[in-house]
Amino acid sequence: MSTANNTFGASFYLKKQKINQAGKSPIYARITVNGKRIEISVKRSIEESNWNPVKGMAKGSREEITKLNKYLDQFKAGIVEGYQQLLLQKKFITAELLKEKVTGADQAEFTLCKLMEYHNAEQANVLEPGTMKNYYTTQKYIKEFIKERFKTSDKYLSELSYKFITDFQYYLLNRTPEKGQKPLNNNGLMKHIERFCKMINLAVRLEWIDRNPFQAYQLKFDKVEREFLTKDELARIENKHFNIVRLQVVQDLFIFSCYTGLAYIDVFNLTPANLIEKSENDIWIVTNRQKTNEPVKVPLLPKALAIVEKYKGHPQALAEGKVLPTLSNQKLNSYLKEIADTCDIVKPLTFHIARHTFATTVTLTNGVPIETVSKLLGHSKLTTTQIYAKVIESKLGDDMARLKVKLKNFN
Repeated sequence: MSTANNTFGASFYLKKQKINQAGKSPIYARITVNGKRIEISVKRSIEESNWNPVKGMAKGSREEITKLNKYLDQFKAGIVEGYQQLLLQKKFITAELLKEKVTGADQAEFTLCKLMEYHNAEQANVLEPGTMKNYYTTQKYIKEFIKERFKTSDKYLSELSYKFITDFQYYLLNRTPEKGQKPLNNNGLMKHIERFCKMINLAVRLEWIDRNPFQAYQLKFDKVEREFLTKDELARIENKHFNIVRLQVVQDLFIFSCYTGLAYIDVFNLTPANLIEKSENDIWIVTNRQKTNEPVKVPLLPKALAIVEKYKGHPQALAEGKVLPTLSNQKLNSYLKEIADTCDIVKPLTFHIARHTFATTVTLTNGVPIETVSKLLGHSKLTTTQIYAKVIESKLGDDMARLKVKLKNFN
């Protein structure tokens, strides 16, 4: 076989000097590219008397001879296919490169575990620690799945298929949770598949894999109702007096987020430089969301401003150069459970509920347009705000009552 610039050939021969105890010689494939030769063992052997050296194949019609010749035909077809693939990829073809292609040595570095390690090492400096923690968990589950399902420690990326993904999904669905963990619900499961998909997309961009096994796969998330506090529940927290200092601080941080819409990390990062005085008693928070780097500009409402004033001389805030004293998110959420119990709130109170409360109870319910709310929350898409910010029934009732009046006057 030849092209304008290449000559190529493949044939089989016996390595007689390596005859085994059964009197059989191993069969080798000889690949020739542009006059350069290289050999590959085909992992088969035969007696010299049953070999046709001219045709490079076994002779005879017995069943085992027929099977061997069929195997050699398939092996040769694999060599030809490898050569054609290298041509299509416009690679400079050598005998060594073709051997690597045929034996899979060219794919040795492109394994799923190496992809996950590469992705996580690259993204560790870009993504938030909490996000990276989730990627490490997904990596752990994929490794567990490979070990249990395939009895091996890794898989070539070229081996991945649509079935691999659905089998992994089934594994997660039936995985026994570790002590203290809850079983994965559908959305938790889908988040692991989504992270797996993002890592495979990276492999496609890096050209580590020719075909994306996720091409025909669809993520299916269940719609989740976002928890938020009603006007009454928020008032209960605002009006409650706590004698314990740590609960006072958590109460203030939570209320501050309810009236600014800032996520925990953005409250944590807030410094005096982020407070811009537009005019007397008109102070704005000007910052960027750490999660998305989207700009955020929020005028301080009176209740949020009062909390800023309260902590101006706080020793911890001063020492750390922050606007407010801070705790870890874990501790905050732990203390919020105490506050919820004390205020007779049955909802699972977390700090992020404050952001939802700002979007619904504080802004949308009071007639702030959703486009404005979207800017205040630092969302790049209005659809994101529509997920976070539910218009509650009382707002719908008020709007319809106003509409009735307008229609009556019109008539």
